[in-house]
Amino acid sequence: MLTFHQAQLPNGLDIIAETNPAAQSVAIAFMVKAGARDESPEVSGVSHFLEHMMFKGTAKRSSEDVNRQFDEMGAKNNAFTSNEVTCYWAQVLPEFTEPALDLLADMMRPALRTADFDMEKKVILEEIALYLDRPSHTLFEALMADHFEKHPMANSVLGTKDSVSALARDQMKTYFDGRYGPGNMVLAVAGKADIAELTALAQKYCGHWPHVNVQRAYPAPVLQPKRRHIRDEKLKRHYIAGLCPGPSAQDDDRYAAMVLSDVLGDHEGSRLYWALVETGLADEADFSFFPHDQTGSFMVYASCDPERAQQVEGILLEELQKVVKDGLKDDEVERSKIKIATSTVLQGEQPMGRMRGLASRWIYNREYRSLEQDLEILESITTRDLQNVANKTSFAPMTITTLGPSAL
Repeated sequence: MLTFHQAQLPNGLDIIAETNPAAQSVAIAFMVKAGARDESPEVSGVSHFLEHMMFKGTAKRSSEDVNRQFDEMGAKNNAFTSNEVTCYWAQVLPEFTEPALDLLADMMRPALRTADFDMEKKVILEEIALYLDRPSHTLFEALMADHFEKHPMANSVLGTKDSVSALARDQMKTYFDGRYGPGNMVLAVAGKADIAELTALAQKYCGHWPHVNVQRAYPAPVLQPKRRHIRDEKLKRHYIAGLCPGPSAQDDDRYAAMVLSDVLGDHEGSRLYWALVETGLADEADFSFFPHDQTGSFMVYASCDPERAQQVEGILLEELQKVVKDGLKDDEVERSKIKIATSTVLQGEQPMGRMRGLASRWIYNREYRSLEQDLEILESITTRDLQNVANKTSFAPMTITTLGPSAL
């Protein structure tokens, strides 16, 4: 039986766990409420850069020690940085719970050695150059910047060549000290574990960490219709992306928005798939929902032959307005609900999938939902709920950013 537990250390570190005696592994993560949206222009890219530095060693471990010890446990481990969070995780057999937590906790107190910082900066700059060669990255970065403009969600996760080149080690240390601590992070665990043991281990390895007092800024985005085309003569395809407001991570409409995004833009069997991909007009067509912290977005995307650019864009926008004008059908909503339920159950069967959901919900809303509760919420969603979301947003104002070899 899956059981939820929550505890808090004297220094304010939240510990959340969903234990499962039948599980054969345990997933452990530290998720920090720190991402690109929390950066000032002077330190753009520092969250992602810091993620790299967390693997470069601590006061008592070298980078080689970190990698070797994960390998000795047979761990699956990694980290990621987004606009809103940074997460460090490992999945191990239950008998390695303590060494895995010890290692992850030690990584959360990095040495940030100047020599490592200077070396890793070169790696980050190479990564930025690599991503700049990817049309999807170029398009998405431009779209977010165009849509959100001065809002923090416009910030680039990687930063820029100039911002990363100018970043100093002491600036990173200041950013770390202000955000990486109890009060702005959570220890999340799922799988075969004991909450009393976890709490004792957390106190042992994290109890000395200082509490941090930091509040994320929540300015309201000022959104207006915008359009921009980026020309790149080296490209062979035309790329279209549109961004418009959607429910936030705290909005009850987020559940219906998730189903609506599947109805409209899943990679198979959705309205955009049948209108554009199945007909051969587009290589890809997608409609996605992003529930951000206190704001949200819908994104529509397609890639196609440059000669079909206007036709494909017209159909993309037309399909969105069909939902507003003509409504949705019960059978297509039910199909999407079944697909999402299947995906939810499959993900929920693995401690790693449950752990990530646990951490995210706690960071955004300080809430827990069991797999059964997730499925109950999904089952309760109606066609009218989806229609209400579409009618509220009308998929406007829309920012449209395009990328391709031709001048428009």
